[in-house]
Amino acid sequence: MPDSRPLDTAQLRLWLHGAAQQDADAFRDLYQATSARLYGYALRMVGRRELAEDVLQDSFVAIWHNAASYQGHLAAPMTWMTTIVRNKALDLLRHAGSDAAIGAEPFDREVMEAMRDPGATPIEALAISREARALAYCMSALEGLQRQVLGLAFFHDLSHSEVAARMALPIGTVKTWVRRSLERLKTCLEKGTPP
Repeated sequence: MPDSRPLDTAQLRLWLHGAAQQDADAFRDLYQATSARLYGYALRMVGRRELAEDVLQDSFVAIWHNAASYQGHLAAPMTWMTTIVRNKALDLLRHAGSDAAIGAEPFDREVMEAMRDPGATPIEALAISREARALAYCMSALEGLQRQVLGLAFFHDLSHSEVAARMALPIGTVKTWVRRSLERLKTCLEKGTPP
């Protein structure tokens, strides 16, 4: 669990200034003092340890390369570094094909819940459950970003332009991915699946 004691802002500024001068020792000290907190923040955003580690690594590379642009009068050092971590996490969620936004497990639960009919007889409920598992299985076979685009369009009821804006993708890409994903789902469902 990250240390909750406040960090010495003046010391962080000195280390950032050292990093701006390419001082590896200052950068190492900055990393040791802040990495646990920044990792915790990244983990809360992306939800998976390996993704949080990637975010942290990319963030510290950016901190090293951009330390000279840090302006102390605009933000405290931790605020500036947390903003970098936040941006890297959002980039990863948006572009890396991660399953964090609509992953297979949460998607399976959402589909199963959405397809429940409280008035269904036990036989009808079993048929709906089988259909939901088949759909969830076929959705999980799609690539991460394509599953995410399809999930946003159909299960979150967003228009193609809304999906494009949320995912920072061209609308043509969104339309193509939706069309291709629907074709793959149809093929998968027609073949029958082992849910």
